[in-house]
This record gives sequence, C-alpha cells and structure tokens, in this order.
Amino acid sequence: MSRYIAGPFCGQLLGDLGADVVKVERIDGGEEGRRVGEAIAGDTFFFLSANRNKRGFAVDFRDPECQALLADLAAQADILVENFRPGTLESMGMDWESLHARNPRLILVRITGFGQDGPLAQHPCFDGAAQAISGLMSMTGQHDGPPTMSGVFVCDYTTALYATIAALAAVRARDETGVGQVVEATLMDSGLALMTTAIPEYLVNGELPPRLGNRDRYLAPSHCFRGRDGGWVYVVAGNDQHFHRFAAAMDQPNIAQDPRYATFVARNTNVDTLEILINDWAAQHDSADILAKLHAADVPCEKVATIADVVTNPQVLHRRQIVDVPHPIAGSVPFQAPAFKMWGTPTEISRGAPGLGEHSGDVLKEWLGYSDADIDRLEEHGRI
Repeated sequence: MSRYIAGPFCGQLLGDLGADVVKVERIDGGEEGRRVGEAIAGDTFFFLSANRNKRGFAVDFRDPECQALLADLAAQADILVENFRPGTLESMGMDWESLHARNPRLILVRITGFGQDGPLAQHPCFDGAAQAISGLMSMTGQHDGPPTMSGVFVCDYTTALYATIAALAAVRARDETGVGQVVEATLMDSGLALMTTAIPEYLVNGELPPRLGNRDRYLAPSHCFRGRDGGWVYVVAGNDQHFHRFAAAMDQPNIAQDPRYATFVARNTNVDTLEILINDWAAQHDSADILAKLHAADVPCEKVATIADVVTNPQVLHRRQIVDVPHPIAGSVPFQAPAFKMWGTPTEISRGAPGLGEHSGDVLKEWLGYSDADIDRLEEHGRI
C-alpha cells in the first residue's frame, strides 16, 4: 500500500526475491506514479521502474467495506508495506494493535519522511526535501556554488533498501519467535546514514563539511579530469601507492617525491596546485589514452559515462544488468536488472508492472476464498 518510489521499490525488491507481492492502489486512477514523466503504451517509465513482479489490486480506500477487506488481506499477509502519512493507516481501522491481534506473524513496514511521531512527523516529504534536511544537500555541489540535489533520488532508494533489509531481518526473527513486528524506515534517517564522518566531525570538532564538487573528501587527487578530446575521466589516486603509479603513468615520477605531494596529507593540503599539474597533463591526451595509461598502471579510474555509454558498456552487458521486462502492449520494456545476484536462488522477473486492479479478483479468490458472485458484487458497486 505505497506510492512513488521508496515503498514501491521495497515491494519490487521483495518481488524480485520471489515474494507474491500485491500492489494495492486507490480505484480512482491508481497511485500518482502512473502519471509522472514519459510514458510507453500508456504506462509511465516512472511507474514501471518500481512495480514489476507484483499483482495489481484496486479498491476504494474510503469505503468501510473496502477498509475491512484490506484488513482481511493483511490478516493473510507476511508483510504489509505502507508509506502513508502517520495516522492514515490508523484512520482506516488498521492500527498496529488491531493488525497484530488478527495476525501475530504480520510484519508492518512503515515508510515515511520523518517517522511515526516527533515534531516533524506530519511534514510531507519527498526525496529532495530529505536530501535538504538530512544535510546531504549542504555537502553536494561546487565549492563556491549553491547546495545541489543529487542527480537521482538517493534518499528514496536508500530508504527502500533499508526497509527491505529490515523486513527480511524481521522475517528471520519471526522464524525464531513466531511473532511479527513493526519496521520503520524514513527518508531523513536514510539520508543521515549516508553522511560518513560529517556528523561526528561536527559534534566533536565543530567543523562543517564544505562542498567539494567532484573532489573526494579524504584523498587527493580524486577528481574529474578532461582529456584533449573533451572526454572526462574520474581518477581516484589518493593513497600513496596509487599516487606513485599515477605519477609514473604521467611520465612525471618526480612529483611523487615532491614534499608537497609525497603523502596524502600533503596532497590534500596542496590539492589546487596538484590538480593544475594533472589538468595540464590530461589536456595533452585523449580521454581513451588517459584511461589506457592509468588502467595499465592499475590506477583506479573510469570514464564519466553518459547513459548512452552505460547501455553499451561491455561489463553491463556481460552481467546482463539490462533486462527486458514484460509489458502487455509494448511486448517488453528494458530496465535495470536487480543489483545483486544469488547463485543458489536467482532472482526472476516473471511479470511487469500490473494494470490498475488487474488481479483483484484472483487475489480475493486465492487469499480470502471469495466466490465469483462476491467479486461481481464488489465490482458492480465500484469498490474494487
């Protein structure tokens, strides 16, 4: 019972792992993700990206009979994922105490911006707001530029990952205790978890982390350098071993002995002058030559790839990380594969994102034993 990214992607991950996932949407148009962004054959890429491997169930959330129906489904479920504003589930008669009483094994995954209680609990939240309030945005962008949002929805996707991990841990705990529990994951907390050392450095030393653009926070040189042909290469050569290799690949081994650059502490202190040297060297070589030299020297570096580069990357193709997801009209739509591989129990994409309410009748028959007459009556009254 979720929408947009964090909740739906959590459900998709569980579906990729083999769960029977039923996506519940409101009957009057479904979740908002169905109307976000570009579309193919009537479905938005946004919606398709987070809803494969699910069955579709559409219902009138405000109707008391339908609320009771959802509680009946929860009584049969292992996991219920929801990302309503705090209090919404309770207003539908599906508070934790009631759900737990009917199904002691149920695991309730609650995904919100800020948590179920506290001074910010009722604030609406999207990914950008979470990046802002968690501090991530203050650390992102050019040194002399404004705070910058990440190019992707890092808090949404990270929250989905944490929710999935915790839900599976709760399943394992239930194997031991026989009892389910509430799992909470929030966008703000997920942003905080990505902050590495920023919070302790401030609380202990009073130091605010500056925006560093493409520089690494700890090691230099680690930055994008532009080749003679205009191509960009990101180089991570901050530790002493890598820097010696880097200097040799530049045919300037002496700079590794220069006191200004001989240690990573010195390189961090003198990063501006060091990057001038590297920029001058890079400008004399095409980006492919830079990559060839540095890969031969075993220096961590890669091309700054466009999406066009990514979809033809031989490693991506070798690992089959772009897969065709079934679609009822388009035939299939290419999407990223699951970002993990399991050798003994591999993931499977058995179906694409469901149509609105596509499987409502099947779910009611299988989960609750409804008859065709029961289903027909609910459909006639516009409840499913």
